Amino acid sequence: MFKSVLVANRGEIACRVFRTARRMGLRTIAVYSEADADALHVREADEAVLIGPAPARESYLDAAKVLAAAKATGAEAIHPGYGFLSENADFAEAVMAAGLVWIGPPPAAIRAMGLKDAAKALMIEAGVPVTPGYLGDDQSPERLRKEADAIGYPVLIKAVAGGGGKGMKKVDRAEDFADGLASAQREGQSSFGDPRVLIEKYITRPRHIEVQVFGDRHGNVVHLHERDCSLQRRHQKVIEEAPAPGMDAATRQAVTDAAVRAARAVNYEGAGTIEFIADASEGLKADRIWFMEMNTRLQVEHPVTEAITGVDLVEWQLRVAAGEPIPLKQADIPLDGWAMEARLYAEDPANGFLPSIGTLEHIRLPEDIRVDTGVTWDSEVSQFYDPMIAKLIVHADTRETAAAELAEACAQVEVWPVKANAAFLKRCLEHPRFVAGDVDTGFIAAEETALTAIEPPAEIRAAALAVLASEAHHDEEWVRPSDRPGRGGEPWAPTATGLYGFRMNGGVAAPQQARLNGALIEGRPTPGVHGSTWCVDLEDTTVEAYVLTGGVTLMRDGKPDRELGRVVDEPVLFHDGQAWTFEPATHQAEGGAGPASDGALRAPMPGKIVAAPAAAGDTVAKGAPVVVLEAMKMEHALVAPFDGVVESVSAAVGDQVGEGTVLAVVKPAET
Repeated sequence: MFKSVLVANRGEIACRVFRTARRMGLRTIAVYSEADADALHVREADEAVLIGPAPARESYLDAAKVLAAAKATGAEAIHPGYGFLSENADFAEAVMAAGLVWIGPPPAAIRAMGLKDAAKALMIEAGVPVTPGYLGDDQSPERLRKEADAIGYPVLIKAVAGGGGKGMKKVDRAEDFADGLASAQREGQSSFGDPRVLIEKYITRPRHIEVQVFGDRHGNVVHLHERDCSLQRRHQKVIEEAPAPGMDAATRQAVTDAAVRAARAVNYEGAGTIEFIADASEGLKADRIWFMEMNTRLQVEHPVTEAITGVDLVEWQLRVAAGEPIPLKQADIPLDGWAMEARLYAEDPANGFLPSIGTLEHIRLPEDIRVDTGVTWDSEVSQFYDPMIAKLIVHADTRETAAAELAEACAQVEVWPVKANAAFLKRCLEHPRFVAGDVDTGFIAAEETALTAIEPPAEIRAAALAVLASEAHHDEEWVRPSDRPGRGGEPWAPTATGLYGFRMNGGVAAPQQARLNGALIEGRPTPGVHGSTWCVDLEDTTVEAYVLTGGVTLMRDGKPDRELGRVVDEPVLFHDGQAWTFEPATHQAEGGAGPASDGALRAPMPGKIVAAPAAAGDTVAKGAPVVVLEAMKMEHALVAPFDGVVESVSAAVGDQVGEGTVLAVVKPAET
């Protein structure tokens, strides 16, 4: 076994690999960009090397710089994590040519599975069923359009070198094909340096089923059962689970056997995932599951497989790379219970899931489950990289219990001022269709209104009014009950005199108004019997709340019932994973970036202009794309807020723009 490992990656996967490497007694080495100088993975490594500026192509994607860092630190092996250089066969060869151990599959296997069209042809030869579609070399728009018409809409356009939803576009109508093709080609070129695409028939009720496989150089190949990753948005996985709901023994046998055949076809070594698409219109059936692609690396969702098998997949990677055989035979790999993982992202579901950037000035993650993260309270969520904050993972005896425990974990999340999707994740996990296992890749799109609704519940309305009333009533700074002499942290317990916090003149207060996330709320807060306690009469109920500097305790029958988090010295409360800002109603809510009622289209975040479908003077319909911004590895179309005429376009393709920059202006159509 080698003695040191450099992780050619960042964030949570780097931290994850370091955790196992340290347990195995290996020296850990990190690389980092200028934007990541204070990142958690840098702090956790035994040694760290700066490899370039923030843009990934000038740092994490620069193979020469990574290899120079390995040489300078005396690293004996390189683990690529996922993303970046993890599926780059040229990099794998360069690592081995430098005399280092490559912790990944053979370059030939990466190449064989790296291009979707070639991989499908190989799978057909291996007897693995594949999705119907066009895999040809003729990439002319005319030929691609003709093939799409022949397949029948809807179709999927997919970058042949793509992955993670990048370069993948669903096209529902023939008249939308040209725009979808252009976007897929741009993302393919930008993310993978390859604009070529393939066309597939779009399955109307698709389930995303994948099988974890593992091979070694001794000819052994095993699977570690399947995962279901059907809960997706824009082809980005949101919640993953293992095993797949509704998977019977016969279908599991068929799909895992196919996965092992696929891995053997390329003499696979190390960790890999065979991804399948299933037509779930009549449930999961062996003859309705087709090969989609292979990811020749460790997957983001690997922790759910680790949970149900008890296997440390990173340890297996390290051992197999060192020449050892796979530690277990197929018959000895268990399938125990149910595991689920939720991806906590820095994004705003209420605003079209736009990524959110900035410093994590306040962050609280659950402490009683597995949390894989690459950030801490002072970390920066940058425009340059994926906006993942953490992965929340639970393992339970049953699927129902796992979903409930993961929903509760999401409810405990507190993130500020960066926006996060914790409340959205909780709603997904508690939705009746998800609980029943009735999901497909279109679930989020179909239920998006309900999943992104943020109507303020009574508890948070009352808590906000109580905090404002408390601040208005007292000049002195509140201190926690545990800091008060003789209180023992129990603000509702009686004192020797029974008079602690008693108010002789606690009269009925007038109705108070406030703004909660910009929306007007109203209630009547009155002082309670104990200090810092307020009874808030709302239109539909009465809530008792105890106000602290670091939180609000909701009371029931005079006893504590539920804790709501609070940001110290900031007007922010947390409820079920959602951050709520509050202020007196006299303050006006602030507007944000994005489409405005005056027709100005503003950049919602820093990024690069990659397309301008409309020009000054063009007539556009509501929802038509005017400018396309690339940020945080995804394209974001800024669309016309109403039917009208483009008055001006102030940004050109290739421009780097800042958040809030006016990119175009649309005038209403004359009536």
